[in-house]
Amino acid sequence: MNTPARDDDDLRCAEYALGVLDAQERAALEAEVSRDPALQGALDAWQQRLVPLADEVRAIAPPERVWTRIRRDLGFLTPQGTPQRRRWWDSLSVWRWLTIGASAAALVLLGVSVTLLRQAPQAPPTAAVPSEYMVATIARKDGLVHWTATIDLRRARMVVVPAARAAVPANRTTELWLIPPNAKPIALGVFPADRPATMALPPEIVAQMSAQAVLAVSDEPPGGSPTGAPTGAVLATGQMHST
Repeated sequence: MNTPARDDDDLRCAEYALGVLDAQERAALEAEVSRDPALQGALDAWQQRLVPLADEVRAIAPPERVWTRIRRDLGFLTPQGTPQRRRWWDSLSVWRWLTIGASAAALVLLGVSVTLLRQAPQAPPTAAVPSEYMVATIARKDGLVHWTATIDLRRARMVVVPAARAAVPANRTTELWLIPPNAKPIALGVFPADRPATMALPPEIVAQMSAQAVLAVSDEPPGGSPTGAPTGAVLATGQMHST
């Protein structure tokens, strides 16, 4: 007894909706459905009839042995007694260290500054200064940080590192100033606004650096202020802190 072709198509649609066809059979049916509206209607009818049944099936967590067998069959587990070759991205410790590294991103500028200072030639120590390092975050009035400064008081060196691009015209330059408490600004020198710069500090300047002093950056003509005091706009300021 032969099964009519239409009955066979209906059965295939039912098997498709149930998900029991293999990949080749599914592809063949999908190709036929795209050309046969009646076949598309039969498939839609079976899907509407069978899919709601899945809503009544209660989810059951498979036993751990099932996942163990799946991992073993996929090659993620090795036979007992044989060391397992682990890839670096499967290592939990690697991801933990990456997380720690991301959390420490805010310390990069300070680390660069200290490294550059340690590489600078050693200057005579300044006995009057009690701490070894001081830092300052030089920011605009709205809080945007433009530079960080790290001062090695023992070696009389300072490193200024850009944290954000400052809008400085091409025919202007940036100059750094030390403002001790209740005193006039002292010129420390011009520096490039967009890359790290190292400055040597005379002993008399180091002696005036304290937690009450402020660093400021002004917009000046090439070569710096011609008057010994800021002549352009003050771009950013920052209180000094001992470390």
